[in-house]
Amino acid sequence: METTAKPRSAQIETLREEFKRLGIRKVKIGGFDIDGILRGKYVSLDKFFSVAEGGLGFCDVIFGWDSGDQLYDNAQVTGWHTGYPDTRAVVDLGTFRTIPWEPNTAAFLLDFEESPGKPLAVSPRQLLRRVEEKARSMGFAVKVASEYEFFLFKETPQSLREKGYANLDPLSPGMFGYSWLRSSENAPLVHAIMDGLTAFDIELEAFHTETGPGVYEARSATTRSRGARTRRRSSRPP
Repeated sequence: METTAKPRSAQIETLREEFKRLGIRKVKIGGFDIDGILRGKYVSLDKFFSVAEGGLGFCDVIFGWDSGDQLYDNAQVTGWHTGYPDTRAVVDLGTFRTIPWEPNTAAFLLDFEESPGKPLAVSPRQLLRRVEEKARSMGFAVKVASEYEFFLFKETPQSLREKGYANLDPLSPGMFGYSWLRSSENAPLVHAIMDGLTAFDIELEAFHTETGPGVYEARSATTRSRGARTRRRSSRPP
């Protein structure tokens, strides 16, 4: 859905109609912490449309702790010396998606600001935007693709802790990169991942087993810089 070409008030009214059409009943909003981890929460429709217009406060502890919610002891941006106040956040209306695995739920990303219109310098998304803008000012066209290699285990969050994160049961034993058979053996999971990402407007160029027990590789399609289209159809920013 195109929203970025319209004034913000018109974008919000368009979203109201789109929410009705899609049966949206709740919204998930989130922003990236200092380590690039997406932190967020669910809000009601009334709350969403309120913050979509005027922004919201988001606890800035996310810029003062690590991936395990342990406070950094050398934090400068925020910490006990600041009292962990709220940071201003603005909903990026152009990031609107529905969440395929969460029926009737919309999703939006947040941008963090020091003050209205002034980006928060330590925000990873704002940093990426500054780097991208600098590249474009130098005449470069930014193209980005990601490649992830990860392990899949037959475990639960509880069993992981009970085992002390050791001697885990991999999805497939042994080492067999680019295995046609093993990816087919786990086809329900593989297809759920690929189809879910496609429905969430994240296109994968390739997905296959890698060398190692339970190792898979996922490679995204190339995305052009802001305002350009991906190979498929999206004009939403990263």
